[in-house]
Amino acid sequence: FGYAMAGRVLSPLGRITRTAQRVAGSDLHRRIELGGPDDELKELADTFDQMLDRLDRAFESQRRFVANASHELRTPLAINRTLLEVQLADPGASPELAQLGKTLLATNERSEQLVEGLLLLARSENKVVDKKPVDLSEVAAQAVDQTREEAHAKGVELRGVRHQVLVQGNGVLLERIALNLVQNAVRYNVPEEGWVEVVTEPQPGCAVLVVANTGPVVPAYEVENLFEPFRRLRTERTGSDKGVGLGLSIVRSVVRAHDGTITARPREGGGMVMRVVLPR
Repeated sequence: FGYAMAGRVLSPLGRITRTAQRVAGSDLHRRIELGGPDDELKELADTFDQMLDRLDRAFESQRRFVANASHELRTPLAINRTLLEVQLADPGASPELAQLGKTLLATNERSEQLVEGLLLLARSENKVVDKKPVDLSEVAAQAVDQTREEAHAKGVELRGVRHQVLVQGNGVLLERIALNLVQNAVRYNVPEEGWVEVVTEPQPGCAVLVVANTGPVVPAYEVENLFEPFRRLRTERTGSDKGVGLGLSIVRSVVRAHDGTITARPREGGGMVMRVVLPR
């Protein structure tokens, strides 16, 4: 009798626990739907299901907002960009008008970057469910190639050994991690003889991406703040030409969505070391 009673009590608890674990894995559509008599356990399960209904509706509302914002914000900015580019292509435009057009085009480009960054940040808050094998070394190499021209213009050397290592994840989002880290490392560098080192390596059960650079001295107490949206070093202005202040926020969100970790530490003499660890 005692075993039967224990089974009667523990079986619903096990069902509640399993459902909670699935929900923790980002499956908000799961419900307990516990049958049986109207006792305390069924009341607990029903309350849990009601909470999941509210959470599911809230997340669905957020997803719809992101989709709508994507269209509503991108479209006018794209129209502005086209109009400005047409105006700049007019050979009869006065130098003053041409300069104004270039200034407005740069401002519009920053707005587009801000919108894209905010939308990506919103999307990456959720777990990545549809994962595929991605070569982290290839992703890092693409980021280096895309940044090479900017690095050359700033006199920054790009270097590092990248060993092949596969991770499970979303290729587009993983590319964003590498690109944002490399771009940041190039832009926040020293005026002369600077370098950025990009390394990938396999480790037991995980893959590691390390981006290190020369650069300004970063106080240890400011490191964590760099991952907050719109936060930079105290010496940097919000309106600087180094981005919109979302790069590292996006990186951290995407890393967390892949069940990974990112750590940052100042280099002795200036610069930073960013270390991303992703499960394999």
